[in-house]
Amino acid sequence: MGITRRNDLIKALAILVVGTTTVLAQDAKRLTLREAQETALRKHPRITVAELRAATAREQVNEVRAGFFPNLTANITAVGTADDNTRLAASGGLNNPVIFDRNAEGLIFSQLITDFGRTANLTASSRLRALAEEENVQATRAQVALQVSGAYFGALQAQALEQVGKQTLATRELLLKQVSVLASNQIKSDLDVSFAQVSVEEARLLLLRAQNDLKSANSVLATLLDERGEWEFALVEEPMPGDLPGDAMPLLNEALRNRPELSRLRFERDAALKFAKAEKGLHYPTVNLLGSIGVIPVHDSHLNDSYGAAGFSLSFPLFSGGLYQARQKEADLKAKTVEGSLHDEENNVLRDVRVAWLNSSNALQRLQSTTKLLQYASKAFDLAKARYQIGSSSMVELSQAQLNETTAEIANSNAKYDYQLLRSILDYQTGKLPSAASH
Repeated sequence: MGITRRNDLIKALAILVVGTTTVLAQDAKRLTLREAQETALRKHPRITVAELRAATAREQVNEVRAGFFPNLTANITAVGTADDNTRLAASGGLNNPVIFDRNAEGLIFSQLITDFGRTANLTASSRLRALAEEENVQATRAQVALQVSGAYFGALQAQALEQVGKQTLATRELLLKQVSVLASNQIKSDLDVSFAQVSVEEARLLLLRAQNDLKSANSVLATLLDERGEWEFALVEEPMPGDLPGDAMPLLNEALRNRPELSRLRFERDAALKFAKAEKGLHYPTVNLLGSIGVIPVHDSHLNDSYGAAGFSLSFPLFSGGLYQARQKEADLKAKTVEGSLHDEENNVLRDVRVAWLNSSNALQRLQSTTKLLQYASKAFDLAKARYQIGSSSMVELSQAQLNETTAEIANSNAKYDYQLLRSILDYQTGKLPSAASH
């Protein structure tokens, strides 16, 4: 009779089903990775700063290029004297010391004829620096997009671990109810109830940690989106990335070709070389066309009603105390410095691509292993639960099976989002991330 009653109780408890429903906060914002990246690229202050620097560099091109255009200055002069014989007692120069009553208006014209390439090289250098700043904008966009990817997958990971915590807690609470009923009917011992209670509290701690991690991850993501309030996000799962290349070699040339940081340094190198040529032009003469024309409505009888003059100005640099030589040498050394920085950065990029590929490959293997581990752990837990319900195993064995399943679920979730994040890092290292996140 006791055996029949025990079996009936076990069957009744075995068919209990507890549904867990995830209730999102009313202010939870549905968000995809692409939407998050587009928002950050539109609002992030670091990108705004980079774009302003690029705009500043473009204006500097206009400043230097202005040297090709003529300068036209308007002058108005009005002089009144005490008498017709006014002179300067000390002129301070070799000018005519006589001052006449007069009023004159005129224009002064100046046009550069040639400075033997100095202005042209300065213009080319500033234009290349502007292009370097444009590449810096793209590099900043890629960095922000990568940060968003990291925060997004971190939040997804925390979201998944919260679900694991809720499911684990619900499962262990159900088991505690089952064991408590069995113990009240003297089928199981109070020790089993104690073990079940410990498991429930462990699951509750796991859930509390996961909930806190999720709030922290949402806070990081909200900051990247330039949201200063408290936000909860309903994040959408991203599809798993495509196949990983069999080796890193195809990715290396792609990175050297696409990384905006390298393009920026190449433009800076070319700009430094152009500037060095411009500094060399300081040794060459400068030829300018000068002209002046105007009228003198009020004037002394010794002066005409109008004036005009034109001519060429040829300027030769003869001696500067070594200034021009030092400036040229400084420019040459800076160009070599940028060339060295470019070479070093290329080596760093190649290293980072290899490391990113290795990490992605390892993460894929861990994902495959943890998927199998979860399958085996779930099967083992089901078997242990069935054995415990028919009295063929102890509570210790069941608790260990529960722990193994929870550990496997956590490991599988971590491996999944680690792999997705590492693939994002690999895309960043090969220069793919900005185009995927462009708006």
